[in-house]
Amino acid sequence: MKIASGIVTNKGGRTSHAAIVSRELGIPCVVGTEKATQLIKQGQKITISCIEGDEGHIYDGILKYSIKKHNLGDLPKTRTKIMLNLGNPDLAFATALLPNDGVGLAREEFIMSGYIQVHPLALLNYDKIKHNHEHHELIQKIDRLTESYHDKKQFFVDKLAEGIARIAGAFYPKPVILRFSDFKSNEYANLLGGQLYEPKEANPMIGWRGASRYYHPAYTEAFALECKAIRKVREMMGLVNLEVMIPMCRTLDEARNVLAVMKKYGLERGKNGLKVICMCEVPANVLLANEFLDLFDGFSIGSNDLTQFTLAVDRDSTLVAPIFDERNPAVLHLMEHVITIAKQRKKYIGICGQGPSDHPDLAQFLVKCGIESVSLNPDTVIKTRMLIAKAEKS
Repeated sequence: MKIASGIVTNKGGRTSHAAIVSRELGIPCVVGTEKATQLIKQGQKITISCIEGDEGHIYDGILKYSIKKHNLGDLPKTRTKIMLNLGNPDLAFATALLPNDGVGLAREEFIMSGYIQVHPLALLNYDKIKHNHEHHELIQKIDRLTESYHDKKQFFVDKLAEGIARIAGAFYPKPVILRFSDFKSNEYANLLGGQLYEPKEANPMIGWRGASRYYHPAYTEAFALECKAIRKVREMMGLVNLEVMIPMCRTLDEARNVLAVMKKYGLERGKNGLKVICMCEVPANVLLANEFLDLFDGFSIGSNDLTQFTLAVDRDSTLVAPIFDERNPAVLHLMEHVITIAKQRKKYIGICGQGPSDHPDLAQFLVKCGIESVSLNPDTVIKTRMLIAKAEKS
C-alpha cells in the first residue's frame, strides 16, 4: 500500500482497513465497488477521485486536476484541541508540521504489520517452532527479519519502541495517545506465524480483540512485550508525552484486569505521570461512564465501533454499508451523554473515530456538546479546523 498511487477494492466500507490506511498514507481510495477487479484491466491508466461527495469515482485515463494551497499562518485558532490520527511512523515528522495539538490516536497495528511482521507469540515460542520441521519455511522468514537478534522477543520490543518513539518524538512535548494493539484475530493471523495461534472466529469484529486479549492466559505474555516497549520509550528515551489507550474494553472487570496486568509489567496509571485513556466505543462504556471514569483518566470516543455496535451494523460489510452513519440520532445521543458525564467529572474527553473527518457537521455537533479534542485524519485537518472555528463563534 505504501507504493500505490491509489487503491480500489471490491469489498469494504468507509471504515474498513483499506480505507483507514489509505487516508493515513495520503492516497485516494475507493472501496466496495464489487466489480473493480473485473472492469479495470492490468496496465490501464485511471484517475481515482474522492472529492465528489460521499461516493468515490474511477475515471478512464489520466484527468487534469487543480491544487488548493493554504497559508498555515492564516488558520484560525480554536478552543477545541485539533489532534491527529496517525499510525505510520515514517510520516510522523512530516505530519507534525500540520497545525495540531498532538496525536489523539497513534495506532500500533501499522508498526506491527510493517516494522515487525511477525506474530508476537511466534517470537515468544521461537525455540519450540524451530524444532518442528513442518515450520522450516516460517523459521527461515523469521530469521531473515531478526537476523541480528539472538533474543527474538527483544526484536519485537525494539522495533515497536522504535516506531512509537518516532511518533512521540515528532510531536514532543505535545501529548501522543497510543492505542494498544487492536488487530482482530483474522488480522493477527496474517502476521508471520499468526495462523499457529489465532482462532478462526465467525465474526472477528465482535470477538477476541482489544482488552479481552491483554489479560487472557493465551496472550498476556505477548501483551507484556507491548508494555515493555512503551516503558522503553517513556523511561529510557524520556518521551513522557506518551499516553496509552485501551480499546474495546467491554466491562468494568475487563478494565480492572487490564490495569492489573499493566501494573504487573511496569505500566501503572499515574506513575511517572502516565495517563491511561479508555476508548469509548461500546454502548456499555456510555451507560456506565461514571464507573469507567473511576478507573481511567478519560475517554476517547471511537465513533466507528460505537456506531457499529449501536446500530448492529458490521462496518466491514459492503451490503449494509449504506446504513452505517455516525450521525444517526441514537449514536449522537450516546456521544452527547458521555461528553456531558466526562465534563462533569473533569476528565479528558475526545474523539478519535473516523466520523469528524468524514462529516463536518458531526465535528460541529461535537464542538457544541463541549468536546475537549477532535482527532482527525491528516488530510482533513485544515478544512475541519476552519469549520470548528466557525462553530465556536456561533
